Amino acid sequence: MKYAELGNTGIQVSRICVGGMSFGRASEDFHLWTLDQEHTTAMIGHALELGVNFIDTANTYSHGTSEEYIGCALKELGVKREHVVLASKVYFNEGKLSKEAITREIDGTLKRLDTDYLDLYQIHRFDYDTPVEETMEALDALIRAGKVRAIGASAMYGYQFHNMQV
Repeated sequence: MKYAELGNTGIQVSRICVGGMSFGRASEDFHLWTLDQEHTTAMIGHALELGVNFIDTANTYSHGTSEEYIGCALKELGVKREHVVLASKVYFNEGKLSKEAITREIDGTLKRLDTDYLDLYQIHRFDYDTPVEETMEALDALIRAGKVRAIGASAMYGYQFHNMQV
């Protein structure tokens, strides 16, 4: 497996990342094609055996059960926390990227993944309703609190990403 530094974070990630949208309890109002816990654990175990150390999910995938299944799989497999890079995303929830929403959602994500911190926390979309300063201050607070090591963005226009950095 080849690895690369995630931006300038010092976090080494496999060039292949396991995406968590296919894990979790199947439901009519999200996806019916998700993998159950047994198959999630098997898939993550196989990926880890091949050297993949990077797993990405989101707070809303399968209504949060993707994060639960990933956390359970890592526990069942006996994976040391420092041997895996966990990423999740936030946006599709009440309050989107407001300080209140980000603070609430990170706690739920950490509980579902059964971990004390995320390696990468990404905003899933640009929030037109919340001031950029509020979002960035909330994300910075998570880093300062030790709940998140690095932040990122999943999908938005380039100028929006640029403006968030100013």
